[in-house]
Amino acid sequence: MTDKLMECITNPVKCKLLLEIYSQGQATAKHLSDKYTDIPPATLYRHLKRMLHDGILKVVEETQVRGTVERTYALAQSINSNMEKILEENSGELYMQYFMQYIMGFARQFQQYCQSSNINIKEDMTGFSLSPLYLSDEELTALVTEISKTISAVKNNEPNAERKLRTIGVIISPAEKLDN
Repeated sequence: MTDKLMECITNPVKCKLLLEIYSQGQATAKHLSDKYTDIPPATLYRHLKRMLHDGILKVVEETQVRGTVERTYALAQSINSNMEKILEENSGELYMQYFMQYIMGFARQFQQYCQSSNINIKEDMTGFSLSPLYLSDEELTALVTEISKTISAVKNNEPNAERKLRTIGVIISPAEKLDN
């Protein structure tokens, strides 16, 4: 399931469909077609069928509409997980589902920004980067503590004319092993 979900996220069309269904909770093909007029209907239906077959989506309702059946799609599995359970079980599968929830939420927010008519990447100071670092466990703990302190110092800021609401995400992952 995780591989199929990852394939959806890396496929631009499937990712659009997945994000919309995730953000709405459920959606019909008509809703998706109206939202994404750049996706040809045959492509949209083909991807929905594949995602249904792969267990990414499920049909939650079927409605008779003028001689045809309109399906309402939702995510097949809840990607909400309990972090305590994940830590107890040390489950890579559950941890990945939790991570996907994080990524999907962040991606949905970023997508809304990118689709905004008043996007200004430079002025809005948006961006993203990866920083592979060699750190001992102690150095990593100190770095994360400093990042947490820095964020805690400003997290209760009240809105004003100079402040814009921003989302900062932090992900710590083992880097890919490089061949020497």
